[in-house]
Amino acid sequence: MDGITDAPMRALQGEVGSFTFAVSEFVRVANHVIPARAFQREIPECLNTGCTPTGMPVAVQILGGDAEMMALSAVNAARAGARCIDINFGCPAPTVNRHDGGATLLNSPCRIREIVSAVRSAVPADIPVSAKIRLGWSSIDAVYENAQMAAEGGASWLTIHARTRVQGYAPPVFYSPIREVRESLRIPVIANGDLFSLDDFRRCRDETGCMHFMIGRGALARPSLSYEIAREMGIAAREPICDWVELMSILRMWTERCGITVGPKNVQRMKQWLCLANRYGEFRAFESVKRIDSVAEFFEALKVEIAQAA
Repeated sequence: MDGITDAPMRALQGEVGSFTFAVSEFVRVANHVIPARAFQREIPECLNTGCTPTGMPVAVQILGGDAEMMALSAVNAARAGARCIDINFGCPAPTVNRHDGGATLLNSPCRIREIVSAVRSAVPADIPVSAKIRLGWSSIDAVYENAQMAAEGGASWLTIHARTRVQGYAPPVFYSPIREVRESLRIPVIANGDLFSLDDFRRCRDETGCMHFMIGRGALARPSLSYEIAREMGIAAREPICDWVELMSILRMWTERCGITVGPKNVQRMKQWLCLANRYGEFRAFESVKRIDSVAEFFEALKVEIAQAA
């Protein structure tokens, strides 16, 4: 989801009202402490009381393996305006894992506790600190100790992706361990993984017993999904916008409002969205737009394809 769930996309998703909370793309803490201005640049919601322009709260997500640098970076995030800090222990990207970040920490439960504890101790008490993990690196059984370590470190809540790192995003997902973790901890547990339809959501809800859920790829693949899930959960939301031309126009509008120049890079982001919709949803016109770099040509081709499909 890196590169597409940025501030304009978060503003768009918040506009519908079906999401109650969002998490930023991760800010990588590698060889230096991240300054406050970098958080404000990458996550402009920091300058708006931690919310999108459409009013949706956004947590600042950080990723790294050095507890001290993570803690100091979290302090700067709070100074920048972050109202919640999320720690990423789940990213499966090989580049991230080779540099002591993301899911590689799943092999070191005590370091998970150390990092969460360091961040929790460093930021003001009124700023929640949460963590996201996978079931484990190669074994789903690792989730029990890793979850316990995150809780002992002081995590306010825990998000669990129902796969191991070795799986990446390959099937299947394993929801039952999430239920066991939820029943063993005193903090809220958020279920995540393969929520691409309302039936997927119902299965996840029934097997995990969770009351909170995180969706990513599914929300972009099927624009109506977040609305369907919100309605199932009793959350009031606007009717979803399902017209792809209108959705891309809204994304373009928020891109401009966020001060980002609309050009080839942003067309690439739109194509990244449509690629997800082609792979996991019902969008079937991706081939006609995937090589276009001009904003005007992109919208013209998209309008033609949508009209022909109608």
